Amino acid sequence: MPEFVAATPAFAVQDIDRAIAFYRDNLDFTPDAQGPGFAVLQRNRVFLHLWLSDDTSWKKRTGQNPIISGAESFLAGTVSCRIEVSDIDDLFASCTSKGIVHPNGPLKHAVHGAMEFAILDHDGNLITFFEMD
Repeated sequence: MPEFVAATPAFAVQDIDRAIAFYRDNLDFTPDAQGPGFAVLQRNRVFLHLWLSDDTSWKKRTGQNPIISGAESFLAGTVSCRIEVSDIDDLFASCTSKGIVHPNGPLKHAVHGAMEFAILDHDGNLITFFEMD
């Protein structure tokens, strides 16, 4: 039976450069690759893919299916993921000092046995960091 080894979240964002700066400056991700409409960031063994979601032409289409490009602007901020970390207390302190902890996502003990907290990026994509007890 094949083993699943890793997962790589892909976040829809409206501005690639702004998103890169957010993840670099707040979470120490390093840009690994970038091209038109996408970027790959890395920290340790975690990769994040960013894809540009800035197509606003859907606003002008009437009587048609507004979904055509797959990069419609309303997709930005609709993604979430969970990332397992070590030393969650230090990460939480760092994220708190940078003001990026989600108002409803403070550090807490979850029912499934993990400590966790959540952040939002500039587009509203949600990342929940967790550390198993």
